[in-house]
Amino acid sequence: MHRLRLVLASLSVAGLPALALAQHFVEAPALVSTSAAALTAEGIEAATYDGGDLPEDQSPLTVKVQVLLDRAGISPGVIDGHKGGMSESALRAFEDQRGLPVDGVLDFDVWAALGGPLSGPVLQAYTIAPNDMNNITPGLPEDYAQLAEMQWLGYQRVSEMLAERFHMDEDFLVALNPSATFTAGETVTVADPGPFLQGTVSRIEVRKGSNRLAAFDPSGFMIANYPVTIGSTSTPSPEGTMEVSAIAHLPTYHYNPENFVQGENTEPLVLPPGPNGPVGSVWIDLSKPSYGLHGTPEPSSLFRRSSHGCVRLTNWDAEELASLVQVGTVVEFVE
Repeated sequence: MHRLRLVLASLSVAGLPALALAQHFVEAPALVSTSAAALTAEGIEAATYDGGDLPEDQSPLTVKVQVLLDRAGISPGVIDGHKGGMSESALRAFEDQRGLPVDGVLDFDVWAALGGPLSGPVLQAYTIAPNDMNNITPGLPEDYAQLAEMQWLGYQRVSEMLAERFHMDEDFLVALNPSATFTAGETVTVADPGPFLQGTVSRIEVRKGSNRLAAFDPSGFMIANYPVTIGSTSTPSPEGTMEVSAIAHLPTYHYNPENFVQGENTEPLVLPPGPNGPVGSVWIDLSKPSYGLHGTPEPSSLFRRSSHGCVRLTNWDAEELASLVQVGTVVEFVE
């Protein structure tokens, strides 16, 4: 477990400088799956809503609801079939978007608004392509000096790459395909969250109280809503209103020991880009120095860890958001 330490880091990509607060997190107990292996593609597709809240723990119905939320622009975080804080907060966000009573509980009105009765398949078959095997970097070290010697901080496993591509928890993906070896030519079952949203985001609200980020189009409609990790009480996220000042895809990470010392590294280092870099695959720089919205190498850690002031999203949510915003987009931090 790491002590909370304020870390100032510099990011650059293609000559574009940005500043970030590095991600040294405080661990919380992980959610342990007790029934992942019991879920099957057939059971998930056959799941329907008969009343009441989502089942406790993991269920086929929750998988279906999570996929439908994702398609509606309301990210559940990782699709894993678990009823939990992220699923409840996503239901609240969806209810807010659709003008329904906001309680975070599945009911017939929410199910109908999601299109549940007529949803069709929520899973799909995917055949692993030869180029999916490229740029896999197994056994990434934790030491920054060793990472700095590498060219790319890529996914460590094909299953990790596929899980992120299809917005899934990696353990759930593996459990859904128990005999898979995740090699080229193999067909596996994955979630079907749909394509990235299209449109323009003119205003963002980072809602500290709910650990969600709401994105609004020029008409004021909330077109997207994502789970986020924000600062802790000792290293809080900023307050007030600022703007997007730059967007960096696949940023490098500049380590400065004057800000914090990682391991025995006492000299500045430049860590290469990649989805498993300290700030993931995207950095959205804010006009307040040192702050930004960015991805994460550990998507399942959202809601279980605290950041050091910046706003952390899953890589796929950060990538979608980056495609919707532009320099000058307003970002408000609200309670």
